[in-house]
Amino acid sequence: MSVFTNPAVAAAGQAAAYVAAVLDLLGSRDPMAVLAETPSALRRAIDGVAPADLRKPERDGKWSIAQVLRHLADSDVVWGWRLRLILSQDRPTLTGYDQDAWAVRLRYEDADPGESLQLFELLRRDNLRLIRQAEPEDLRRVGVHSERGDESLEHLRRLYAGHDLLHLRQIDRIRAAIR
Repeated sequence: MSVFTNPAVAAAGQAAAYVAAVLDLLGSRDPMAVLAETPSALRRAIDGVAPADLRKPERDGKWSIAQVLRHLADSDVVWGWRLRLILSQDRPTLTGYDQDAWAVRLRYEDADPGESLQLFELLRRDNLRLIRQAEPEDLRRVGVHSERGDESLEHLRRLYAGHDLLHLRQIDRIRAAIR
């Protein structure tokens, strides 16, 4: 199983390996630049892909590009909630979620790719607004993740930027697989 799989039932060590791998994708890149660029990078990544092909999974048991786009939109819902909790409360609990259960129960396979991308763009714009207006001390504020422990806003900013890069790579891989 890939380190990027990140199942909800993963042991703490697997969660730590996932976080390290995602942060490694970001490397020394500016997380704000990555976060701000992702909406247009997604548009470029799907440019020219036929609507039917957006719904083709990489292979059996894997997500399609449409499902990845819905996951990214929902991930920004979660990120926005976590940002708001951390900015407004002292050491709030940040619950984890099972991305695979969300994909099944929220019917990602039926999601309209264009609507998912529009939703992602709207959510990302507002989440970036919150981060941009945050003071340096705000970036040190911490939430307590139910699976990973203390996570500062600065850490989450880097983690979500790496998460963007992970899924942009995934979309490139899916495109290559469905050709």
